[in-house]
Amino acid sequence: MICEEHGLVRSMSRKGHSPDNSRMEGLFGRLKIEFFYGRDWSDVTLEQIMKMLDAYLMWYRDERLKSDLGYMSPRKYRESLGLAT
Repeated sequence: MICEEHGLVRSMSRKGHSPDNSRMEGLFGRLKIEFFYGRDWSDVTLEQIMKMLDAYLMWYRDERLKSDLGYMSPRKYRESLGLAT
């Protein structure tokens, strides 16, 4: 298996138990609401989707303010803790 070849351990939540991975569940929920739903994807190529998704994730990390982080972006919050530059 590719994970084992690279010394990685696969981690999965229990089926039907989203609290096991609530942070990622929250991110994927936000992603669906803010990025995926409400768009017509019929004429968009996979390459275009990948570029759009990359731009969304950079915006989410660098600019989107989160109330639970004191109205800072995730990047600014990490910088305030000395964890990112």
